[in-house]
This record gives sequence, C-alpha cells and structure tokens, in this order.
Amino acid sequence: MTAELFDPERVPGPETARDFRDALGRFATGVTLVTTEGPQGPLGFTANSFASVSLDPALVLWSPARSASRFPAFAAARHYAIHILGVDQFARIADFGRGGPGFGDSQPLRNAEGVPLIPGALARFDCEQHATHDGGDHLIIVGRVLRFTLREGAPLVFSQGAWGGFAHGG
Repeated sequence: MTAELFDPERVPGPETARDFRDALGRFATGVTLVTTEGPQGPLGFTANSFASVSLDPALVLWSPARSASRFPAFAAARHYAIHILGVDQFARIADFGRGGPGFGDSQPLRNAEGVPLIPGALARFDCEQHATHDGGDHLIIVGRVLRFTLREGAPLVFSQGAWGGFAHGG
C-alpha cells in the first residue's frame, strides 16, 4: 500500500481538537438516557458513552462529562438506571438535553431503589455503582446490573453529530 491511500496523520491536541472529535464521531453509537434521584428530584442525562463490561458479574459502564451541570448528582449516585432508547423515542433527547424540561412536573414510575424510570426503552439496566475511574474530562462509572428489561424495536443511533435509526440489512 502506498501512503496516498491514507489521510494525513494528526496528533491529538488543542490545534486538532475538532478533527479528533470528528474522527471519534465516525463510530456510530446507541443513545442512552441515564436516570437517578437527585437532591432536588428525578434527573436524566443523555449519553452515548455506554458499553457492556462483563456478563459474570453483570457489569456495564457509562461516562458522564465532568463539565455537565448534572455531573455531581450522577457521580455520587449509588443507584441509577440506563435506558437504551429506540428510534421511536427521539423526542426524549430534547427533554433531557441541555435546557430541556427533563421529567418536568410528571411523577415518574420508580424501581425498587427509588430510581425514576423512562417507559418504553428498548432495554433498561437498573444499576448499583460498582466502581469509578478517572477518564480525563469524563468519569467512567461502572455499574453492577441488578435487573434489566428489553423489548423489540429499532435503536436510536448517534453518528457524526446526527441522530437517526438503524435498519437491519437483508
């Protein structure tokens, strides 16, 4: 192979921050909504930084940004729920995004630990904080899955700064 087949290499840093973010955005991710009970009531946080860690024990992780206004409540949360959103739940992103109403005045259903729940998610993982790790400008939160739910449906996907759906091929 010749060098002409590759784009120029870059080193991550302040002058290439936008390019680095764009390169990371080439990886399509699912969209989750993480919920917990905060000091002033139920909170939600949209995140695409979700991954499975272990089947035995059942562990998952997510990584909230330290700069997020809701970060302190989620970093301290002993219990939380991770909801994997379906494409039919696109409106939930605006509800829980920056400046969105979140749960508003509604009284959400809650799990056994008192965590507020979002109905209709493709999957939900009720978690207890297992460990946290420094992740630079994010905190890596590992949760032990206490219970989970799942349903059929197409996932909501985020890639290259845009939201969309996923269709199975053939």
